[in-house]
Amino acid sequence: MVSNVQTPAVPASAPMFGRTFLWSCLLIAVLLALPLVAPRYWVYFAGILGINIIATHGLNIMTGYTGLLSLGHAAFVGVGAYTVALAQLHLGLPFYIAIPLAGCAAAVIGIGFGLPSLRIRGLYLVIATLAAQFILNFVFVHWQSVTKGDVGLTVQPATVFGFPLNNETRVYYLILFCLVVATWFAVNVIRSRVGRAFIAIRERDLTAEVLGVQIVWYKLVAFALGSFYAGVAGGLLAYFNQFVNPEQFGLLLSVFFLSAVIVGGMGSTLGAVLGAIFMTLLPEFLREGALAVGGTFGFDIASILVPLREAVFGLLMVAFLILEPRGLAQLWKRARTRFSRSDNVA
Repeated sequence: MVSNVQTPAVPASAPMFGRTFLWSCLLIAVLLALPLVAPRYWVYFAGILGINIIATHGLNIMTGYTGLLSLGHAAFVGVGAYTVALAQLHLGLPFYIAIPLAGCAAAVIGIGFGLPSLRIRGLYLVIATLAAQFILNFVFVHWQSVTKGDVGLTVQPATVFGFPLNNETRVYYLILFCLVVATWFAVNVIRSRVGRAFIAIRERDLTAEVLGVQIVWYKLVAFALGSFYAGVAGGLLAYFNQFVNPEQFGLLLSVFFLSAVIVGGMGSTLGAVLGAIFMTLLPEFLREGALAVGGTFGFDIASILVPLREAVFGLLMVAFLILEPRGLAQLWKRARTRFSRSDNVA
């Protein structure tokens, strides 16, 4: 007697999920072992890279997924950094309270400056967020009774069970933990109903409103989430550098984060990671290349390339917008697809 019961088919995505999980675990293992084998400078560089990725995740939620262009992201990073410094100086809060508090403070400020997004969009919203950048930077510099102005604030090392995180390697592990949690949360929030609402607003907000999406609420949620990420990144930066100064959060840093989102691929979590890596490594490659060329030909080309750094960023943004609007994430997907096809053929 032949049974009509059919064996459930295994979802096609199961092997891909298992492969992705395996590669993720391998990557985390490599990152955990990095301080054991890498020079101290590269550990410091990896810490800065992790902070940049967290901040870029936040801007990607606002700009990449929701379509809310922002040029004030560095200011929200600064809010997080100053919140950690002041919370430690006046309240003596431990890092596991100070860092979430930094994210919440930046989120509140972000919602305040995100209110114009309820009525304006496009270039006008860019101008509004640019105003936030200048206003907050003005506060950092001139509210000297609180921020100490250009002198800045000193941040004491974070401690874990009485163990001080007083060097780059120890803070690196704190940054790595926050980075893994932040990336995991960013992936899952985009897969949720909230993420689908973000994408609907980005594609066509009026149509999304007709379909029942509360665009006012979700725009403010996007600003809150993006600013929260920036605040957490700022808090980690304060512990990492053990110093907070207004010069760390200028307009060029906001341009840097926007460049990372565009180059990596707007509306892609992987793109945020790749974009932050690319834009963080680019100055190092330029510097090393300049030193190599200067050593070969006997002149200092670095003095020429360093002022051109911002011009290089601008040219890269234009090039990616023209040649590959979906950024490095799309290039990675194409390479992975070709690799998978070659494996199947073999």
